[in-house]
Amino acid sequence: MHFDYYNLEPLLMGIHRFMCGIMPEWLALILEGLGVGLFIMIMYAVLAVILIYMERKVCAAFQCRIGPNRVGGKGGLLQVPADVVKILTKEIIDLKNSDHFLYALAPFFVILASILTFSCLPWNKGGEILHMNIGIFFVLAASSIGVLGILLAGWSSNSKYTLIGAVRSGAMIISYELSIGLSVLTMVILSGTMDIQEIVINQANGWNIFKGHLPALMAFIIFLIAGNAEGNRAPFDLAEAEQELTAGYHTEYSGMHFGFFYLAEYLNLFITAGIAVTLFFGGWMPFHIAGLDAFNGVMDLLPGVFWFVGKTFFVVFLLMWIRWTFPRLRIDQVLTLEWKYLMPFSLVVLLVMTVCKVFGLVF
Repeated sequence: MHFDYYNLEPLLMGIHRFMCGIMPEWLALILEGLGVGLFIMIMYAVLAVILIYMERKVCAAFQCRIGPNRVGGKGGLLQVPADVVKILTKEIIDLKNSDHFLYALAPFFVILASILTFSCLPWNKGGEILHMNIGIFFVLAASSIGVLGILLAGWSSNSKYTLIGAVRSGAMIISYELSIGLSVLTMVILSGTMDIQEIVINQANGWNIFKGHLPALMAFIIFLIAGNAEGNRAPFDLAEAEQELTAGYHTEYSGMHFGFFYLAEYLNLFITAGIAVTLFFGGWMPFHIAGLDAFNGVMDLLPGVFWFVGKTFFVVFLLMWIRWTFPRLRIDQVLTLEWKYLMPFSLVVLLVMTVCKVFGLVF
């Protein structure tokens, strides 16, 4: 297939062989690791700036406002970079009565979970930074680390607002992880593998959202709802409900410590959309229609990374649409939605997908 022309694996292996030819292998591996780490940091920062700007413009459109329109011309393109510089120059305040070690450690748990899951996204064929045969399991495990940072931040700050926000977040995230896990497991059953690259390659003859019929569509809707809750985004933003808790679990944070929480929130939005695209919309795989070889050939001309990024930003827009459409729910409503409706329905969808797979009712 034409999309194989853009496979990055031969290029990366060629670079590795070249470096091993001019230096010891151990040094080449160290330099490659540093290069990959630097690439992740740059991509992380660039995507955060893009997503924050996009959020502000989408919010303004839904609220019939203009949005950023001063710094950087009428489009306000430099508003977010200006905010980044402001955060970087802000003083980091050390609270007198806090648990200093845990207070300083909490943001790093949140950012670590975000970076680990971000590294598993399949940008292109051969373009996955962390690749393993249980990739989906690793993503679910790594993403669970973030809730530890939120709980530590809320407890160690020694504030009633942060503690209430952390308790809400812990209850909500741990609850909705069940629905996310079940919707992901539904697509793992359809794909027959937990290898992220294999899940994408298996969709060469059709994306899972089409191959899986109604169960796949239901799993996607569940994933969107639970993903919004997992990212503490409206209408599930009870952990940082401004009208009630000032800023929630990160009320007492300032400077770059607050910036870590802010960065992780927006990158988790992109990661949730990226995992949804991987599981349901073919990841970096072009859109193909069986029997239309000419059409498929045209689709294959576009590199996989453009497909992945384009589809991911489409899902990001859907998640933003949800945020700026629905009002915030109460904590009892949030937990009722999960335990009484989403989780039982997720189990039914999982059972139906399993039956369809066993009896060959899906492609």
